[in-house]
Amino acid sequence: MNPLTNCKNIYFIGIGGIGMSALARYFNTQALVVSGYDKTPTLLTDALIEEGIQIHFEDDLNKIDKAATVIVYTPAIPSEHGELNYYRENKYLVVKRSDVLQWITENAFTIAIAGTHGKTTTTSMTAHILRHTGYGCNAFLGGIATNYGTNFWSHEKNVVVVEADEYDRSFLKLAPNIAVITAVDPDHLDIYGTAEEVVKAFGEFSDKIKPGGILIQKWGTSFNTNISNKTVLSYGYNHNEASYHTINLKVVEGSYHFDLVHPAGICKNIMLNMGGLHNVENVSAAIAIALSLEIDEVKIKEAVASFEGVKRRFEYKVKTANKVLIDDYAHHPEELNALISGVRSLYPNEKIVLVFQPHLYSRTKDQCDGFVETLDKADEVILLPIYPARELPMEGVSSEMLLVKMKLSHKKIMSKEELFDWAAVTEDKLIVMAGAGDIDTCILKVQEILTKK
Repeated sequence: MNPLTNCKNIYFIGIGGIGMSALARYFNTQALVVSGYDKTPTLLTDALIEEGIQIHFEDDLNKIDKAATVIVYTPAIPSEHGELNYYRENKYLVVKRSDVLQWITENAFTIAIAGTHGKTTTTSMTAHILRHTGYGCNAFLGGIATNYGTNFWSHEKNVVVVEADEYDRSFLKLAPNIAVITAVDPDHLDIYGTAEEVVKAFGEFSDKIKPGGILIQKWGTSFNTNISNKTVLSYGYNHNEASYHTINLKVVEGSYHFDLVHPAGICKNIMLNMGGLHNVENVSAAIAIALSLEIDEVKIKEAVASFEGVKRRFEYKVKTANKVLIDDYAHHPEELNALISGVRSLYPNEKIVLVFQPHLYSRTKDQCDGFVETLDKADEVILLPIYPARELPMEGVSSEMLLVKMKLSHKKIMSKEELFDWAAVTEDKLIVMAGAGDIDTCILKVQEILTKK
């Protein structure tokens, strides 16, 4: 029996996380009593509170919901957390976010987007196309869709679009009808150990696709999967061998215009108002899903043209004739590489100043050479100290480790305060800020400084 069937109260430990908050919003629309804990208030927790969800910010047993029958926690919560241990010791049903997604999607037509990067934007594009065209879906996003200002929406149609997270092997609990795999680059090696294990897990995920389903994979990704029980398609920018590939790409006033070749013909005159050539690829995957659902091409193109992006995914914070500030969540070498390439495609003659905050000691150590090679592709780099997230410091692992290996002449490490002082006097036009830690709080301050200038 599905544990959600008779659930009336549900409690979230780490409710302010992007994935957790989407679930909280879902249950709030289902008229459950939703409440939870998080470490610090954020704009997202503020929004949840405004929507009627009770949240507190102290590890306090007097503030928890003891009537809750399902307790959802994020792996980022430390093992000694008082509330988490109370629920465990008193035999409550304590589960991860992935378990809840499994319960929600097991009887739905599920479209799951996975990949070590690109999945949040692709998921948001897919959900937006289905919503804008009137097809309809329930959406669980890993970012805030700019068009709607939320990471979740509901629909009476039993169709779910969900971001399938590879961290902690969570995506292996899903059994989608349609799956996209955007990338299988080495990441989360603290979980998987080796790059080979990452690839193996994506193969296992693709084998979770229901018989008769569809796998849409980025051209060049390679993993073992059973191809006898599913349709396998590919997509890729500038790869004519792919089932879905772009031709006639051009940049017009900061937007991409292109045609998309697909198995049944050519979808012409697509316009994407979002920077980054990697996003041309991402939207190709989203269009592939829509076409497989037999949505009208004209409606698809209208939806793509109206897509405003995802918060912190190639997001313009300042865009004037004299200043451009781009904010991006990129935190893996391949993501940074795609980001820099995308900026170059739109601003080929401008100096790129990249402000980067490394995320996790383990990722910085494991991907050190990849980070160094990619960071050297900018014209100037400012590194912030590593954001540790759930980790303790590792000896010898720091932003300085990256700096000394870089060949770039113009490079430095700054504190946040030094960054603000720099922003107040810089004459540079094009600034790109990237990272998955708390750099987003710096971006708002830098945006304010540049706007006042």
